[in-house]
Amino acid sequence: MKALNLYDTQDLRYEDTPEPMVEHSDDVIIKVKAAGICGSDISRFGKLGPYVEGTTFGHEFAGEVVKVGTGVKNIKVGDRVAGCPAFYCRQCDSCKKGELARCERLHVMGAYHPGAFAEYAKLPEENVVPVPDTVDFDTAAMVEPSAVVAHGFYRTSIQPGAEVAVIGCGNIGLLAIQWARIFGAKKIYAIDIDDDKLKTARQIGADITINSMEHPAHEEVLRHTDGKGVDLAVESAGSPVTSAHVLALPKKGGEVVYLGIPYADIEIKRFYFERIVRNELTVLGSWNAISAPFPGKEWHASLHYMSTGQIDVEKIISHRISLSDGPETFKRIINRDESFGKVMLYPER
Repeated sequence: MKALNLYDTQDLRYEDTPEPMVEHSDDVIIKVKAAGICGSDISRFGKLGPYVEGTTFGHEFAGEVVKVGTGVKNIKVGDRVAGCPAFYCRQCDSCKKGELARCERLHVMGAYHPGAFAEYAKLPEENVVPVPDTVDFDTAAMVEPSAVVAHGFYRTSIQPGAEVAVIGCGNIGLLAIQWARIFGAKKIYAIDIDDDKLKTARQIGADITINSMEHPAHEEVLRHTDGKGVDLAVESAGSPVTSAHVLALPKKGGEVVYLGIPYADIEIKRFYFERIVRNELTVLGSWNAISAPFPGKEWHASLHYMSTGQIDVEKIISHRISLSDGPETFKRIINRDESFGKVMLYPER
């Protein structure tokens, strides 16, 4: 089969690769219909390189089951499915407590297991999630990033009627806006420095958009909230700048949840750091997309709200590209040749 294999930083190859085979009784072989490029994939390609040289890349995908092991009970050939790419050890203290996202050896396919940028992918039955007929493959390929966002929201104490600010309107931020509404937010503020992203944020549900290059984000939020701030601020950019600025957005006693992954050191000015202390903020980190029982309520809730249309990914997807064009596409993304939202890759194109 053809696959995208990562050999080194900026060395991604579209090449012949052995097709996955059923080796264990719980194995499920999936014909990949759509696979999304994650921000972490871009960092691996551009800066960090592979965990294992030559490993098939990618972990956000959906497809159709073509083979199953003898012990597979709940998945059958022909099923439309999404793949939960996470592997947990089952042995560490966190796993034993059911805190699977905190597993000491947590990793995803595309790291030590072959990934999803390929014609076929393999996962254990436990990692295979049936997709309703009302959810198309493009949408199903985004269950994993949606579950990442849901995991973060479940960590908060957000209540219906809350006001929520989302700083960073990339793929995760745009999903966070929709999850904020699902969790009952009455007003949602979207913050970014890109007017195109802010336009999309308005289209998918943000009530107020703020370009923080034009006005300091916290000043605009305070202006719209009678000087109080929001109940919950979501950091979804992973930027050293926004990782500090987000602390000035919540009201006294409010919450911050970090979804973004910064790939540089963060220096927080006293003004922002003091907001934690003086406003008695609750600051939460959120990692991965799974919980017990595996893969977790994040996955089932994502598929439910995708089926109702309350999570709409169509406006988030900016490019639909053949898998064969993957290496060139990754180069264009890191070179910022144009504006990219979610990029979908298709083995069959």
